[in-house]
Amino acid sequence: MTSTKADVASSSKDVVYIDFRTLKNFIKDVFIGLNVKRADADIIADVLITSDLRGIDSHGIQRCKMYYDRIKEGIYNTETKIKIVKKGPTTAVIDGGCGLGPVIGYKAMKLAIQKAKKYGLGAVAVRNSTHFGIAGYYSLMAINEGMIGITTTNARPAVPPTFGVEPMLGTNPFTAGAPTDENFPFLIDCATSIIQRGKVEVYDRIHKPLPDGLIITTNGRSQNDPHETLKNLEESTAALLPLGGLGEGTSGYKGFGYATFVEILSSGLQDGIFLKDTAGIIEDNQKRLKVGHFFLAININHFTHLKRFKRTTGTIMRNLRNSKKAPGKSRIYTAGEKEYSSEKKRKNQGIPINKSLQEDIKTMQKELKLFMYNFPF
Repeated sequence: MTSTKADVASSSKDVVYIDFRTLKNFIKDVFIGLNVKRADADIIADVLITSDLRGIDSHGIQRCKMYYDRIKEGIYNTETKIKIVKKGPTTAVIDGGCGLGPVIGYKAMKLAIQKAKKYGLGAVAVRNSTHFGIAGYYSLMAINEGMIGITTTNARPAVPPTFGVEPMLGTNPFTAGAPTDENFPFLIDCATSIIQRGKVEVYDRIHKPLPDGLIITTNGRSQNDPHETLKNLEESTAALLPLGGLGEGTSGYKGFGYATFVEILSSGLQDGIFLKDTAGIIEDNQKRLKVGHFFLAININHFTHLKRFKRTTGTIMRNLRNSKKAPGKSRIYTAGEKEYSSEKKRKNQGIPINKSLQEDIKTMQKELKLFMYNFPF
């Protein structure tokens, strides 16, 4: 079987498995302990644990300590105050006030869905937001309402232009999904770079070298050390290559172009920050790490009957999976299938927590006095 996204994180002998409900409650209590409103903490916990369940370990509970540290440093506001800057029947522009990204993203997509239910389309652009977890969570929100969901966000500089070596663009995911008549939807949820920063962090946590061809340094060389890569990314002396890789030989310009369009959607419509400003700005003597998002919900019933649409998309998926396999390969997967399988498995087996992540959890538990959790580490 082809390896899954989760295989990297769960390959260490130090991994322990924790029930997802326990981890979700722990994440929620961490944010409540940081004076986040209970309803908002609920949203954040659901976004993070959904990532872990779907096998996207780079953006699950691994991200909890990042939010924790940034809240303590005042980079993120604990109270998320959303302001609607401009609105129309099918559109809106939202200012997130540098609150908590998952809460902002959830409410923005909710608004897009509400508009799509009435008018067929709902598009919401967001400025002054922060890291919002996996983009696919918000596309899934639309899918669960019988709609097509599209989500984009820009991010801290990490990706160079084709023929460049300087980090300029973020990993800038373009995420799109649609319901099918199968047990899982079609959902493509990935960065426009070959690897994202969070996956480099996973490799660093388990002390595993990066594969060749993912990172380029300012002297044009490849890099395999994840710890050194993370350091170099902060210093802008290394970058994550766009989809397609180095130069034009393997079409790296395609990933570069898609990343650029995500940057435009995530900043231009909402008069938000872009490129290097996402690495941090100072406001009132306080560092801020801001990003922008774009959400689109498309009501399928305004085009065709939802049941027919699901049958068509399901048939497309099945035809693709049933097509001729490459020598030595027993299966073809369609986007969203592995995540569905991971979710079923991890709801029974638990979420893998490696040694480094165990230490983060213990730190937050001790500092917030969350001793009601009896973790086996």
